Amino acid sequence: MKYYQIDIETSETGIEAAVGKLLSIGIEDTEVSDPRDIQEIMDKKESYEWDYIDGEVTERMKETPRVTVYTEDPSQAREIRTAIGELAAEAAEGMFGPGADLGSLEVTVTEQDDSLWKDRWKEYFHPFRVSERIVIRPTWEPLPAELADAEAVIEIDPGMAFGTGTHETTAMCIQMLEEYVKPGMRVLDAGCGSGILSIAAAKLGAAEVLGVDIDETAVEVAKANLVQNGVDSTAGAAYGDVTEGVDFTADLVVANLMAELICMITPDIPAHLAPGGVFITSGILTEKKEMVVKQLRDAGFAVDRICDKEEWCCIAARLPEKDGAR
Repeated sequence: MKYYQIDIETSETGIEAAVGKLLSIGIEDTEVSDPRDIQEIMDKKESYEWDYIDGEVTERMKETPRVTVYTEDPSQAREIRTAIGELAAEAAEGMFGPGADLGSLEVTVTEQDDSLWKDRWKEYFHPFRVSERIVIRPTWEPLPAELADAEAVIEIDPGMAFGTGTHETTAMCIQMLEEYVKPGMRVLDAGCGSGILSIAAAKLGAAEVLGVDIDETAVEVAKANLVQNGVDSTAGAAYGDVTEGVDFTADLVVANLMAELICMITPDIPAHLAPGGVFITSGILTEKKEMVVKQLRDAGFAVDRICDKEEWCCIAARLPEKDGAR
């Protein structure tokens, strides 16, 4: 589908005037890029628990304020040019006060064609071996001969929920699951996202797997992926929070989240584990490893194994045989 992206360069004080002018010609749907919004968040960063910030976000702080309109109608582009030209004339006449700076009010129209890029991301996602026994492949690409010896294949496409196996944290979780999952186990996947860890557990021999997430979209994506991989009779996905309202006792709990979230849910994990049960967790920056280890020990776990990859780590911890839920 072809469409037009219309960018209006303005200033911090000109954003409101530009949006108002567009409203006057019946255009209500606009996108405003204002570096002040990002700066405001950055100024309050101590109030947030972030593990990282995308470099693209900080680069946007250097940009000129901009108002953008997307349309399929080329005549609307001409109409916007005319309206913004009128706005520039009004500013020059002092209608916005002496010395009011509305920016350049330069209008740039770019013709876009989403057919050129909507499938381009597929060029970067191919079958790969994520662990000794498991290979991951996208649904649109056949398994190459060099990966045909895999014991299990997970079919998953990038989509609306986290987890395709390419990120270090997901890969380490799968590798840990391969080591700890035994046939007949019950597994709880806390914050299941795409359901990839639930699928891995089921394919590794778990008898019953439950994935829970507080994102309803993720739950629906996970359900579809369980069906796609033929494990929906063994594994299920449901809306839920392990800190309340989830009635499931497992032999193993896996959670690929963030360090702060892991610390928050860790005191509740023993209630979901059988005696001697294992808690595998990742999404932890190495600099926050000790914080998580302390929380695990405070909750009664003994750290069994820690593995590191790049700046991330994955931890496997175990409850004593005589403690935990029954």
